[in-house]
Amino acid sequence: MDLFKKCQATVREVDRARHLGIYPYFTPIESVQDHRVQIDGKEFIMIGSNGYLGLASDPRLKEAAINAVKKYGTTCSGSRFLNGTLDLHVKLEKDLAHFFQKDLAIIFSTGFQSCLGIISAITGKDDFILLDRQNHASIMDGSRLSFAQAKKYKHNDIGDLDRLLGGLPANKAKLIVVDGVFSMEGDTAHLSEIVRLKKKYGARLMVDDAHGIGVLGKSGKGTCEHFGVLPDVDLIMGTFSKSFAALGGFVAGPDDAVTHIKHTARSFIFSASMTPASVASAQAALEIIKTEPERRERLWKITRRILSGFRQMGFDTGNSETPVIPVIVGEDERCFAFWKSLYENRIFANPVISPATPPGRALIRTTYMATHTDEDIDIVLEVFHKCGRAFGLIK
Repeated sequence: MDLFKKCQATVREVDRARHLGIYPYFTPIESVQDHRVQIDGKEFIMIGSNGYLGLASDPRLKEAAINAVKKYGTTCSGSRFLNGTLDLHVKLEKDLAHFFQKDLAIIFSTGFQSCLGIISAITGKDDFILLDRQNHASIMDGSRLSFAQAKKYKHNDIGDLDRLLGGLPANKAKLIVVDGVFSMEGDTAHLSEIVRLKKKYGARLMVDDAHGIGVLGKSGKGTCEHFGVLPDVDLIMGTFSKSFAALGGFVAGPDDAVTHIKHTARSFIFSASMTPASVASAQAALEIIKTEPERRERLWKITRRILSGFRQMGFDTGNSETPVIPVIVGEDERCFAFWKSLYENRIFANPVISPATPPGRALIRTTYMATHTDEDIDIVLEVFHKCGRAFGLIK
């Protein structure tokens, strides 16, 4: 049998969606990822970006990236383990560790590689990993690479997590891994309760806070700060591709764990290091997160207005409590058609289907930035109201 025969089913689905005019992916954007973007020469309101603080167009980040390229070139041409460590990398790691009140931090080339490397480095075949069923794919893949025994608990179900932990051998090492903000539906992990169970059963806790850092917490430290459990979370992982408006990932934690990861994580050792431009722009973003809380305040003002508006119209927004706000549609094809209607009205949002969401729970994933204007939000609410009524999603 031809190995590629299985690929034909995917090709048929893609061709069918294109024929129906509802294929939503790989749309070329011709401008910076700000609150408005250019697509095929037309202006769209962008509500599909993870750049929550609106820093992608910030001149300070651009200048930092340009200056880094001038001094260090475009790449390090090697891994951090060998020739790929710059003084830029070291400074950012020190500043991240200080920001999160941890001993050490290390940075990876991408957020996905961070989860792969962290989890597979610190757990092994004799250990147990406890996973929320709606954790990000990178967490799930990192768990598979570790060869540890993975136990999945029902989404945000603390009772189920308690049950699973209680059934494990007391003499075995355990790691709980959870998203701080769940990336598809915008709800948050119950970290206070998870910390309680961590202590009860002698487990360790890792929080992937890719969508929380820069957004939640008084000083932007994310969900751990928001819930007051920063000292109790062993490993805080984040990405630079969201609020930081760069590319890469990191982990901050205790000296022994981070040093171990630094010397054993395959996705760290065998990947080229973060480019100078990305490191420099992430460093500039960190300083803005520290010193400009008004960006978070603006973001939350927009978030509250959108959530209130959608819910008053009658849209199902699930349990969202962050700038990640889903509109639950249901079946995949209906979701694609609704996305197409939004797109025709110059709104760029993201359709999400299984396996990223449970079957029959396809949704339009909307996300917001501090740079959105009041006019942008007026238009978004107006278009959703019109399209929602046309599709029978609201009365």
